[in-house]
Amino acid sequence: METGTGTGRGTDAGATGGGGAGSAGGPGDAREDTGTGGGTGRGGTGDGTGAGLEADWTGLPRGLLRLRRFVLVATVPVLTAGLGALLWFTAGPGWALVAVPPALLGGWGWWLLERNWRSWRYAERADDLLISRGVLWRELTVVPYGRMQLVEVTSGPLERHFGLASVQLHTAAAATDARIPGLLPSEAARLRDRLTELGQARSAGL
Repeated sequence: METGTGTGRGTDAGATGGGGAGSAGGPGDAREDTGTGGGTGRGGTGDGTGAGLEADWTGLPRGLLRLRRFVLVATVPVLTAGLGALLWFTAGPGWALVAVPPALLGGWGWWLLERNWRSWRYAERADDLLISRGVLWRELTVVPYGRMQLVEVTSGPLERHFGLASVQLHTAAAATDARIPGLLPSEAARLRDRLTELGQARSAGL
């Protein structure tokens, strides 16, 4: 855990929606052989969220999509089978068919997860960090380096299995914290060190 100087999570007022899962750009970051979502390149986010914001955007590794699809495949069949068996024995065989629609929704979720993965990207600018995501509701978070208090790298059991880590940015107000999930460990460590250094420099007035 590294202490920096804050992540003032500024959500760009003219360009944010809710959370959500998004579409922006295509795969193409060469840092991982499977590519990254959101693509890389200079300009706005490509979805209207970052209109007027010039930045070099970086997408997330495809490993994040694999992790989320693994969770989907591991949970939907089990829940469907459990619901079907429960209805079969308590209400009769006909009621077991009620468990079919949730299973079909799993197929839709498979597609939606990719759109969500593609929507996530971030950009390091001179004075702040930008995080963009969302499909139906697009959101752009602006994190000034001078407001960061703590930058840490976390990696749960599933993330470690898929070779991923997340960067968590903390500010004085918990509601303004920000997070970048599904990064390669080397990139997560690089971001932590760089953001901590920039936060300390801005705090010192350099």
